[in-house]
Amino acid sequence: MSEHPTLSWEPMQDGSVFYRRHQLYSIAGKLPGDLQDFIIAGCRYGGPIAVMRDTSKMVAIGHAAPAFSKTQIQVYSPAGEGILLFSWDQGKIIRFGWTGDERLVVLNEEGVYRVYDLQGEYQQYSLGSEAGEMGVIDARVHETGLVALTGSLTFLEVKGWTGGKPLTLANPGLSQPPLSWTVIPPDQTISRHVEVLLSVESTIYSVDNLESLDQRISRGPFSHMSPSPNGKSLALLTFSGLLWVVSTDFQRSLAEFDTTSVAGATGDVHQVEWCGNDAVLVTWASLAVLVGPFGDTLQYFYSGSTFAVTEPDGIRIIGPDTCDFVQKVPPSSASVFRPGSTSPSAILFDAWENFSRRSPKADESIRSIRPELAAAVDECIDAAAREWEPYWQRRLLNAAKFGRSFLDLYDPSDFVNVGQALKVLNAVRFYEIGIPLSYAQYTQLSPSHLISRLLSRNLHLLALRISSYLTLPPDAVLKHWASAKILRSKPSATGTGKNAELDGDDALCRTIVEKFEQLGGGRVSYADIAKRAWEVGRTALATKLLDHETKASDQVPLLLSMKEDKLALTKAVESGDTDLVYHVLLHLQKRLSLGSFFRLIEEGGPRLALASRLLQVYARAQNRDMLRDFYYSDDRRVESAVLCLEDAASSQDPAAKLASVKAAQKFFSEDKDRSFEAKMMDENVRLLTFQQTLEKEADGKIAFFGQSVNETIRTCLINGMAKRADKIKYDFKVPDKRSVCVSICRAPRLISHCNSFWYLKLRALTEIRDFEGLEAFAKSKRSPIGYEAFVKHLVEKGYPKEALPYVARCDGPKRADLYVLCNDWRAAAKECKDRGDKAKLEQLRKTCPNSLIARELEQVAGTMK
Repeated sequence: MSEHPTLSWEPMQDGSVFYRRHQLYSIAGKLPGDLQDFIIAGCRYGGPIAVMRDTSKMVAIGHAAPAFSKTQIQVYSPAGEGILLFSWDQGKIIRFGWTGDERLVVLNEEGVYRVYDLQGEYQQYSLGSEAGEMGVIDARVHETGLVALTGSLTFLEVKGWTGGKPLTLANPGLSQPPLSWTVIPPDQTISRHVEVLLSVESTIYSVDNLESLDQRISRGPFSHMSPSPNGKSLALLTFSGLLWVVSTDFQRSLAEFDTTSVAGATGDVHQVEWCGNDAVLVTWASLAVLVGPFGDTLQYFYSGSTFAVTEPDGIRIIGPDTCDFVQKVPPSSASVFRPGSTSPSAILFDAWENFSRRSPKADESIRSIRPELAAAVDECIDAAAREWEPYWQRRLLNAAKFGRSFLDLYDPSDFVNVGQALKVLNAVRFYEIGIPLSYAQYTQLSPSHLISRLLSRNLHLLALRISSYLTLPPDAVLKHWASAKILRSKPSATGTGKNAELDGDDALCRTIVEKFEQLGGGRVSYADIAKRAWEVGRTALATKLLDHETKASDQVPLLLSMKEDKLALTKAVESGDTDLVYHVLLHLQKRLSLGSFFRLIEEGGPRLALASRLLQVYARAQNRDMLRDFYYSDDRRVESAVLCLEDAASSQDPAAKLASVKAAQKFFSEDKDRSFEAKMMDENVRLLTFQQTLEKEADGKIAFFGQSVNETIRTCLINGMAKRADKIKYDFKVPDKRSVCVSICRAPRLISHCNSFWYLKLRALTEIRDFEGLEAFAKSKRSPIGYEAFVKHLVEKGYPKEALPYVARCDGPKRADLYVLCNDWRAAAKECKDRGDKAKLEQLRKTCPNSLIARELEQVAGTMK
């Protein structure tokens, strides 16, 4: 049977508050030597401690553990079990401390710092050139960053642990290093920026990224400074031994205590640390004194030096023989167990004990607290959560279960959740695990954070069982397990050289995939695990793992990093994601030579056809030179020629346009199936050359270049260059009557014979109103297009009188209608009379516009037989 909880309670504040010291672990002989000979950094939330020899102190031979050298840092669990031992070879260590995810940060005097995980792997970063030149003389590490004091007495802040650029804080104007200083992390300040407190002479300076502020106090200097876990209070110890507790804004003095009055305290104060947010622990060589808000004290004696780690709800004290946890007794525990307590929860617990002894007093007790029974049940559940011993946890939960049976409506969620949490906490508190989390710390963090801490210790089986018990997805556990498996495994030796590695890769890949499928880790990204394999040099294994990745967006970036270019492009194409294909193409274009890039796409064949098309689309819009090179490398003559024609169509420079057409002619001529197109290009070159000659003859006043054959002829005729128009007609074989329409796709203005020469000249002479020239042209020979075209075109352009002479040259049956078209009804009537076509005359009479014309037509009709 475990001791009653109250046996470890000690009262403060006249018995209104109790503190308890619970022994977490017995660690006799597990830690090296006397702790005062070592520099120690403790991690909060039941985390490990890091220990290093203090080289400034003389240590007797054999006093420290033999394996502990000056350049080694040893990491222990709170149970005294060794977790990690590594050597340091990077210069003098200035400070080391812990991050919020249990990684150890070690900073040297040159501003170089490493972030170690519990497996000894690290990332190395630097504070920059200023710290390297001036040196670092001191630093403070908090869970989300660090603040370093450089040799120039300025402060540099690092936010996060990803190697970000340090920020320079406001300059406090120091002439010498502060006597002591501390840091309030950003999550505990109102401004959400880190705040540095410096003890300078008799006052304190408050420094952040914006300003340095003198708090104007005169009680200093201070040898120790310690902010409370919530950042609202500050414990200060003067060199004369006065402990002063003040608010961090220095507006309220909260408590004072003279440490020199403590009986048995000898030597200097080692630590001033907070026990939760309510009390301060002051330690000497073998004594720890807890100072309450009203000056009350509790003394704890040890057989040697101690080290204290502040927790949000208490303090961990590591001594030569034990690891203890001191905390204020939670209200629920005090309500149940305080001697003489008459609270409903105490009565409920007493009722359950009577029921267990089959005493009739149980029913009487339940009746007396019936109105408060639900609250009593809740308090017993909370008290169970706050207890460390499983014996008392079970008894309190049984009492709550007993009381719940008398309630008609009660939500059992809290009961179930606390039961689950206690089972998990008891498992991780076991000395072989060594994570002594309290229930308050567990709820302040999260189950997933606890899983991460177990994984950092490679406790995969326990992490998996806890995940399953709490119905958490096993993805994080499986991912970490697979990464650790890859790191520790070696290729099998079934073959030699490369074959041996491949055999090992196959077996390991199969093991990982089977484990994932068995445990339902379908949401785990194989790409993350493959990346880990690649980082440790297992490229073949990484490729095999990526074959099981379902998301191409996760596959492809890693394949690119691995320089598996063809496979990355193939996977991107198979995904159907054009953005992903473009991503791969642009990445490969930057990294590979142009020839290698094109060859990769060309050798892909039909599988990479989509990539080829997308590359052409991109290059056509963004990089036409690359598209030209791509067509040339792939021997695409027609596409190259068409690209040249597009360039010619868009070019405004005559020389460039002519060069593009010549290039197109060359590409077409190299394809035996494109002789017609080559001939057309040759004609176009001749046309462009002739147009340049025409422009020179016109002193550049008339634009010809770039026009089609028809447009060139028309421009010559309009500008009185009839002989030149005739030359073009004969040179380019423009027919008098009609021609086959020839046009080259995508270059419609280069070559186009879509009208006869007679039509072109008719329109041009009409446009410049050269009716005499038109008459002479019409009489030059019989019109191959007939004269009806003359009539209709002149009427259409608004010249009906000029059209009349041409009607007589038209076919007889059409003349009457053509006269009507020219608005000459009398001539139309005369034509009908001459032809004896009375029916046509009657038709004209019915369609004439007015009665006057109708009478004239009737008179003509009357003269006809």
